[in-house]
Amino acid sequence: MTRILKNIVIGKGEEKMKLKIDKIRMGLMVCMLLFISGCNQQTEVIGEQENTDTAQEETENEVIEINNLDRKIQFREAPKRAVSLNQHITEIMLALGLEDSMAGTAYLDDEILPELKDEYEKVPILADEYPSQEVLLKAEPDFVYAGWESAYKEEAVGSIEELESFGIKAYLHESSNIVAPTMEDVFSDISNIGKIFRVEDRAEELITAIKTDMNDIETKLGNIEDPVNVFVYDSGEKEPFTSAQSFLNNIITLAGGHNIFSDIEKGWASVTWEEVVKRNPEVIVVMDYGNTTVEQKKTYLLAQPALQDVSAIKNKRFVVLPLTAGAEGIRGSQALNTLATGFHPEKFE
Repeated sequence: MTRILKNIVIGKGEEKMKLKIDKIRMGLMVCMLLFISGCNQQTEVIGEQENTDTAQEETENEVIEINNLDRKIQFREAPKRAVSLNQHITEIMLALGLEDSMAGTAYLDDEILPELKDEYEKVPILADEYPSQEVLLKAEPDFVYAGWESAYKEEAVGSIEELESFGIKAYLHESSNIVAPTMEDVFSDISNIGKIFRVEDRAEELITAIKTDMNDIETKLGNIEDPVNVFVYDSGEKEPFTSAQSFLNNIITLAGGHNIFSDIEKGWASVTWEEVVKRNPEVIVVMDYGNTTVEQKKTYLLAQPALQDVSAIKNKRFVVLPLTAGAEGIRGSQALNTLATGFHPEKFE
């Protein structure tokens, strides 16, 4: 009996030991499976990260081809040392957050937008107006962006072809160099710069924001059945220099006005005071820039005997617009708001 009991105890002990061993084996198998699963998941994450990195690298290295007026420009990578040569296109660059990719800027017409001031101060100023080619080359640019064709003259930075011979890509702001541009043409330029610098999302966000602001102003303005006659006074005493079919002409129309010289097939033109009197503007838009102040321009206009019967002079109806707001840049909504409230103040009370 004792032996039997002993055998039973021993049998139970062996059975317990076997169970323990089985449990240990099971635990080891579970751990091994979890380890393998974790390795697989880690491999998948690494693979996904590698795919993302590869896709990003492919995007950054993608060759971008841009149509710029009558030229095609190819960019294998985003410029790293860009130079902007006019204020309205400088503000486009800064609004797209590209100040760290800029090696210089030039030609400030008036005060930079307050919201862009900090970004502007990070960029070296090469010249008050256009820099010489020598000054430009010292900045070692890989991209030059000009608002006006005059920047690419021999007395300025040199021709586009000459810059390209130095290995410098050059872009000319299209909407500033065609007749009768609209805000859509400005958006096309912004989109092009977004593609060149691989910041398409920022460009689309900027365009959407400007469109939204302009739509809000046009909604407040409503339908204008009787647009006011508008004369734009830029400068000039013997012959006034005025807006014809410029970008500002489009904004004047959107603001419920009629540019009295919109029939001239140029962007800007010199006209005669006799024609100004004959067309009898109700409002005069005074462009604010340069060494001649707005008050000096107003004083001159009010003192001219030939203009005394002009409605705008008799009623002293002036609207002041900074030059950059009237250029083909990011200030389209600002210009629209200034002109619309000046032409039709009753709509904004």
